[in-house]
Amino acid sequence: MDTKIDLAKYARDRLQKREQNKTSLSPGPVVTISREFGCPAKKIARELTDAINNKKKRNKWCWVSKEILAESADQLGLHPDEIQYVFDYKKKGIVDEILSAQTRKYYRSDKKIRNTIGNVIKKIAETGNVIIVGRGGAAIANDIKNSLHIKLIADIEWRAKNVGKRRDMDIDKAIPFTLDYDKKRKIFLDYYWGKTSDHSIFDLIFNCNTMTNEEIVTSIVLILEKRKFLK
Repeated sequence: MDTKIDLAKYARDRLQKREQNKTSLSPGPVVTISREFGCPAKKIARELTDAINNKKKRNKWCWVSKEILAESADQLGLHPDEIQYVFDYKKKGIVDEILSAQTRKYYRSDKKIRNTIGNVIKKIAETGNVIIVGRGGAAIANDIKNSLHIKLIADIEWRAKNVGKRRDMDIDKAIPFTLDYDKKRKIFLDYYWGKTSDHSIFDLIFNCNTMTNEEIVTSIVLILEKRKFLK
């Protein structure tokens, strides 16, 4: 079952529960899943959400990824298509920035857009009972005590084959394409980290080439239970 989410309603409901239970005001719990390009983060997030919710009778969890785009655009007063380029790890050129500022009433700079995205993600993470896929979540939510940060990796050939299948691309083209995407995601993550990041910002690193999704999900659930995140 794929757990969909209305971010605004989700935040309101969670905050209301916090107000009703004054003993549970700590931010989180939150899980972030980062990945090297070609690893199945969204599929693992879905399976992890289902595994968690099968154990819990209340305070159900959900996972978010693309919903962050819509919420960020709404806060900026823009259409999601107008900030999609940031989620595609692109930047406006200087000329594009100048033209946009001169011709558009609701111009927003790259920095403003990225900072709004960061604020949206931080709010979601603090609200809790959520799995955040990508979007720099590991850096943004790293200071939340009740958090667990996952990184999915695999060797380049394995990942490039997955990318090639999805994008109808032969392996010779898929390998450099995959490596380029890795670099762009690293730059995106480092923006929110405020400096060059390394694997030390993650709590767990899983090799998708040597572990099944089920093994990864089961391992994460065990640690969440050990940390008492699944109340």
